[in-house]
Amino acid sequence: MEATVGQTAERDVLRRILDRLPATSAVVGPGDDAAVLAAPDGRVVATTDTLVHGPDFRLAWSSPFELGWKAAAVNLSDVAAMGARPTALLVALALPEDTLLTFVDGFADGLVAACAELAPDCAVEGGDLTVSETLTIAVTALGSLGGRSPVLRSGARPGDEVRVVGELGVAGRGLAVLFDRFTDAAGAPVPVTPAARAALPETDAHALARQLAPHPPVWAGTQIADAGATALMDVSDGLALDATRLAEASGVTIDLASALLGPDPATALSGGEDHALLFTVPTGSTDVGRRIGAVQTRGARSLTVDGAPFDGHAGWDPYRDWDAARG
Repeated sequence: MEATVGQTAERDVLRRILDRLPATSAVVGPGDDAAVLAAPDGRVVATTDTLVHGPDFRLAWSSPFELGWKAAAVNLSDVAAMGARPTALLVALALPEDTLLTFVDGFADGLVAACAELAPDCAVEGGDLTVSETLTIAVTALGSLGGRSPVLRSGARPGDEVRVVGELGVAGRGLAVLFDRFTDAAGAPVPVTPAARAALPETDAHALARQLAPHPPVWAGTQIADAGATALMDVSDGLALDATRLAEASGVTIDLASALLGPDPATALSGGEDHALLFTVPTGSTDVGRRIGAVQTRGARSLTVDGAPFDGHAGWDPYRDWDAARG
């Protein structure tokens, strides 16, 4: 019988996590009441994201490692979306008493692996543990601008190009695979087994992997800033919705070209959780990423596609789209 967190003292659960973390360069790292981090240029980029069992993930679908990876990745992407370099994560876990200790191990391994691959200068520097009936993961990410100005959503100008680094619509396709192939007749999730993954077509398997463990182009955040980007944001809720947010913040209209959005423009526009980096930049000033549209003077709509108002499904809104009966 595997041990659970409810059968284990908090200090021992914490020790299992700390023992899996590599050494850091923090002034004071994990183990004290708070970490102490250096801020060389006097500014710290800070963001936070919460993942809740039900609306944000299903334990039947995600392995502990994938959950740890995803919890890190979505926050690392938000730091990169300011033109900054991630430097630290603070991770808070609210765990049901029957959570297996092996889950804690796998989750910590996922955090460490995501940092090592996506943001090698970033490390877990602290956090919190508590008990809850609903598994909840809250991560705060910190970053450094390295002397740069932050790149905001509000700086896009008419005449700029709209460009993107990263995949569009792939994670959305992965979510469709989960609901189409890994639910029972009542719509409840069923486990994603290794055998079931192996049986998927290659494109579906890739999409599923990107949905459960996204690979945002964190490395590109500082490159985009250095290229003179006028506006920048992370595409977490779908290209159409996030491009609309950027356009509204900047007081412009963004026109996207469907022919530049890949083989499935509809999914590229509506699918979320790819965590690509969407940005605007003076025309012809950089070859970072790929061009997908143009910034225009504000018209009747903040977003158009091929010059026409976009009236399709505009991304993920948890208050609108989460069906508790399916979670």
